[in-house]
Amino acid sequence: MFRFYHAPLSPFCRKVRLVLSEKKIDFELIEEKYWEKRSDFLVLNPAGQVPVLQTENLILAESAAICEYINEKYTSPELLPLDYEYRAEVRRLMFWFDDKFYREVTHKLVYERITKKIIGAGFPEAKNVKLGMHNIKFHMDYMSSLLEYRQWLAGNEMTLADFAAAAHFSVLDYSRDVDWDRSNLVKDWYAKIKSRPAFRSLLADHLAGFPQPPHYADLDF
Repeated sequence: MFRFYHAPLSPFCRKVRLVLSEKKIDFELIEEKYWEKRSDFLVLNPAGQVPVLQTENLILAESAAICEYINEKYTSPELLPLDYEYRAEVRRLMFWFDDKFYREVTHKLVYERITKKIIGAGFPEAKNVKLGMHNIKFHMDYMSSLLEYRQWLAGNEMTLADFAAAAHFSVLDYSRDVDWDRSNLVKDWYAKIKSRPAFRSLLADHLAGFPQPPHYADLDF
């Protein structure tokens, strides 16, 4: 069985959890306090970051590399289209959410509101929270523009791009930072992916001192 080292509110870890579950791969979930720089964990990943996937034959770090490895080794369901143009769009959106969206939204909200308290890094900076709340509006509007003519973010099939985006929105939803009234298209997209069996373990996550919002695990919001 695979061993997966993660932090519960890391969108990068959540993306891998979604892919593993969607592929119906059994794995042991191990919560890692990466900020403590545990020596045994640093042997697995000298960068000291999660996620880390330990298989029978190798140790993988970095969520994009892990997801592509899983998708290539376990081909059903296919989460990266075979068409090269479609595949390029999936990768573009994956990097959009894991880079731009993370820097402009997730880090400024979830890190400031929750992660800082967990790792003992001080108090939230109000200017970052304010900027994150401003930025998420732009991103939701951009997603709406895609979903006006696509069933999923990258096209008409669910892909890694959807799991990347949903992983970020799931942690933002946990921290109560998503105004779902801003876009029915985004809300419907999230409800659709949230209702998949692969999402169940994410909806069951509970962090001590940070209770779930009432709607968090509600498939109908």
